[in-house]
Amino acid sequence: MSADLSVRVGWAEDAAALSRVQSRAWRATYADVLPEEMLQLLTDDQAVERWRLSLTRPADARQRVMVALDRASVCGFTLTHPATDPDCDPLTVAELGELVIDPDQIGRGHGSRLMQAGVDTMRADRFTRAVTWLSVADDRVRSFFTEAGWAADGAFRTLDLTGDGEVRVKQIRLHTLIAT
Repeated sequence: MSADLSVRVGWAEDAAALSRVQSRAWRATYADVLPEEMLQLLTDDQAVERWRLSLTRPADARQRVMVALDRASVCGFTLTHPATDPDCDPLTVAELGELVIDPDQIGRGHGSRLMQAGVDTMRADRFTRAVTWLSVADDRVRSFFTEAGWAADGAFRTLDLTGDGEVRVKQIRLHTLIAT
């Protein structure tokens, strides 16, 4: 028997599931970086409402949420939108803002399906290049992207997640051409 694995556009009804998947993934990835109170904010009612608004009233008409499904259960998602970096043209450069898989579902092909769906969506929106930001400490995710043809473009940044310098995350930007 083969599993029913697929990707589709996110629906408003997915908001709670997206919040749960994000929380589980971030706890697995950032438990040693983010304070517990920040991790708890990922599943509160406000987090679910932010997801619902993102799905029903996105900030940009070209913002998309794609969800990976195992049967009818959301097990991952990707978020795409026009790039916001000052050196990127938002008319031609998209950003793969997030690609998140439930930790129990890693290695089942969801990431590859979501990445391809994200790239296909960005192409359909007439973007010609895509960028994404990754933690410099996450070698597994960086390998996943580079094996799919993404490469560092020389941009780096440090995010101050708490605003007081206590929680900093260094990131590297990768890019890929997506024009056909």
